[in-house]
Amino acid sequence: MGLLPKLLPLLLALLTGSGVASAAEYQITIAGMNFGAPPAELHVGDVIVWRNDDIFRHTATARDKSFDIDLPPKSEGRMTISQAGAVDFYCRFHPAMTGKLEARP
Repeated sequence: MGLLPKLLPLLLALLTGSGVASAAEYQITIAGMNFGAPPAELHVGDVIVWRNDDIFRHTATARDKSFDIDLPPKSEGRMTISQAGAVDFYCRFHPAMTGKLEARP
C-alpha cells in the first residue's frame, strides 16, 4: 500500500474543499492619484484586482520587483499573491503614490 493511505486524506480534502481555505478576491482602486487601502486580511493565493479609475496611466510596482501591473486609464489588472510577507509598492509614473501589501501564509 505504501504512500497511498497517507495521501488519501489530503487528496479527499483537496477534492472536497474541506480543510482548505479558499482564495479571496480583493480590489484596490486608484483614484485621485492615490491607491485605495489594501485589504487587511490578505493571504497567499488571494487575488488582487487593481482598478485604475483615474484619467492617467498608473502602475502598481513592487519595490522588490515581485510584481509590476501596468494600468492604462479606466482599466483593471489582476495578480495572485504568491508569497507571505510585506511588500512596498508604488507607481512608476508617480513615485509619490505608495502603499504596502502584507500577506499571511
